[in-house]
Amino acid sequence: MSVWDDVVGQPDAVATLRRAATDPAAMTHAWLLTGPPGSGRSVAARAFAAALQCTGTDGETGGCGRCRACTTTLAGTHPDLTVVATDKVVITIDEVRDLIMTAARTPSSGRYRVIVVEDADRMAERTTNVLLKAIEEPPPHTVWVLCAPSAQDVLPTIRSRCRGVVLRVPPAQDVADLLVRRDGIDPAVALTAARAAQSHVGLARRLARDADARERRDAVLEIARRIRGVGDAVLAAGELVDVAKAEAVAATMERDAVEKAELMRALGVQDGDTLPPRLRSQLKQLEDDQKRRATRRQRDVLDRSMVDLLSLYRDVLVVQLGAAVDLVNAEHDGTVRALAADSTPEQTIRRMDAIGVARERLEGNVAPLLALEAMAVALRPQG
Repeated sequence: MSVWDDVVGQPDAVATLRRAATDPAAMTHAWLLTGPPGSGRSVAARAFAAALQCTGTDGETGGCGRCRACTTTLAGTHPDLTVVATDKVVITIDEVRDLIMTAARTPSSGRYRVIVVEDADRMAERTTNVLLKAIEEPPPHTVWVLCAPSAQDVLPTIRSRCRGVVLRVPPAQDVADLLVRRDGIDPAVALTAARAAQSHVGLARRLARDADARERRDAVLEIARRIRGVGDAVLAAGELVDVAKAEAVAATMERDAVEKAELMRALGVQDGDTLPPRLRSQLKQLEDDQKRRATRRQRDVLDRSMVDLLSLYRDVLVVQLGAAVDLVNAEHDGTVRALAADSTPEQTIRRMDAIGVARERLEGNVAPLLALEAMAVALRPQG
């Protein structure tokens, strides 16, 4: 057993991080882990943090996976580990200032104080500038580990002060093997889920374990076949947005209620009591944070739907070009071949481009319904 066991398909990255954890000459104070969604950036960051804190078992150090330091770090309970994993649109400047104060403290029991920022790309420029000084001149024994999809998603002033480690998309078979070993998933189901998730470990696990998630994905892919005209496109776009909203509400509603109840209790307000005016600003702040979280969730669901559609049209292009590669969506072979027969490779590429534009528009805060309607219209059959 090792802390690196769940970092699948990343031998070069693991070798670099493992060496840094055991060789002071290979160690530095700031790291930037980059890789596409699903490549395991956050998993690698936590494994690295555990390796840095590892006290060793049976003479093994650098992430034995068995000592108390390793197990508590992987569980997120080590006193000298701080992890920022925002579920809002951006990481706020106040959150970063709190991180800087935490980073200035001496480790209480571990070898290092490790700060992991899983979504460094969600920091605005002004927020990142606040962080710059702390990364440039960190206190002794403080290590920053930033994660982002690519180095270009982080300001040049930050990435120039970090040592970069690039992760790649792991092979689908490696992801399937992990699901079988760790979660006891049937090998055939695990491989199908890994391919459908395009080797995104978290999504593959969800697809393998959640039949509802598989049904929602199937419904998204069938939309491509149903669009025959502008009217169908508008209806399909509305359906995608409605499903994303419903999923966002379902995912956040219970947590929102718990957070509100905890805040009211902390403020000394009983159920049914009217909130005094002087306390309303705190409730308003919580509600604003919850709205931002719901917005982020809705965007993530929509983006995932568009990535699924991209995988479908990728398969269509594979069939049209006669490429000798496996289909991502082999279980949708009928839909893939029907779309391939009804269009040309040039039209398929234009459709993929339209999906890419819609993703960019969503990231730029364009109204989701408008962005998806334009995309869906571009997916209709062309004469």
